[in-house]
Amino acid sequence: MDFSLPDTVGMIRDTVRTFTQRELIPQEPLIIRREAERGLGDDPLIPPELDKTLQAKAREVGLWGIDVPEEFGGQEFGMLAKCVVIEQLKHSIVPFVPPPDSPNLYLLKALCKGAQIDRYLLPYANGEKKSCIALSEEGAGSDAGNIKMRAERKNGKWVLNGAKMWISNARRADFMIVVAVTDPALKSRGGMTAFLVDKGTPGVTIPTSYPMIGEYHPYQVFFDDVILDDEQVLGEVGNAFVPITNRLGVRRLDIAARCIGLASRCLDMMVEQANSRRTFGALLADRQAIQWWIADSYQEIEMVRLMTYRLAWKIDQGVTDFRRDGSMVKVQATELIQRVVDRAIQLFGGMGLSKELPLEYIARMCRVLRIVEGPSEVHRWVIARDLLRNGVPNS
Repeated sequence: MDFSLPDTVGMIRDTVRTFTQRELIPQEPLIIRREAERGLGDDPLIPPELDKTLQAKAREVGLWGIDVPEEFGGQEFGMLAKCVVIEQLKHSIVPFVPPPDSPNLYLLKALCKGAQIDRYLLPYANGEKKSCIALSEEGAGSDAGNIKMRAERKNGKWVLNGAKMWISNARRADFMIVVAVTDPALKSRGGMTAFLVDKGTPGVTIPTSYPMIGEYHPYQVFFDDVILDDEQVLGEVGNAFVPITNRLGVRRLDIAARCIGLASRCLDMMVEQANSRRTFGALLADRQAIQWWIADSYQEIEMVRLMTYRLAWKIDQGVTDFRRDGSMVKVQATELIQRVVDRAIQLFGGMGLSKELPLEYIARMCRVLRIVEGPSEVHRWVIARDLLRNGVPNS
């Protein structure tokens, strides 16, 4: 059993690490200031011109299309490489994302057909278009099978009516992947369908945003007699639930990699501070409490990293049902970062609470992650349900 990273992935890691140090970390004071000043507004934390510059520099060093198949113009390095890239990028709080912008790639490449490939998949994969997924509703957050939004067949068209909430990037997306009920009797067992809805489609309004803790800033989206052709159906009618579930699994891996990167940044800061700060005549590094904080943080990061890399490796091997593993990494990683950043803040004392450092920003930003994409309690239930139904696997 080989636990070393493949040479290609190792080189990618080193490239992204350098990019993060040179291009992202110097921008952190700007991001902290913009987040503090944003208030109820929804301006992007990275100014558009800076984002454009960062995207160009990322392309120069090959940081684009990491997991996009070669047939769609990408580099096809796989999920493990993408996981490593995300981890290294999140050594910084700058919310920079190289194209494509979210795990919707896995949904689109599995379900797009015909003209949808040129209209949506290809421009999305190469960064020309941004997407978002509109799934959650009031009363149907973690329980996606309980959504109520309807899509009815009328006069040879699809007519969508309903509302979605907690939708990230809704105003910035060029198109949405919208999940609606097409057969109320079947619901998640053959009654849910995904649709591709372009920005500016008549009947779609986004009047409400939700300013929230950290950088998370979702929206409410309304659909009032939105008329779509059959060409806007993504995948097969009635069969959206399983592909959507797989997409959510990829997103949970993405979140886990983010948490590992941020936790590693916190640990680096803890070690540097412990080796330089003196109190009562001795270095913090000589205090047993500090030593234990650092030792525990390192061990926990290593354990969660191995679990996360293992899931990425499974996906690269073609495993398609990874719901239990996705729940495991989501729970462990999001709870890991809370423990590590709390220790880091405690080590730095008053400075850890200030906006001179990124620690308080990390603490607020990461608190969101124990709720979005399924709260820890639901994921623990998913894990237990699987084990109680199917038994404990041998490996």
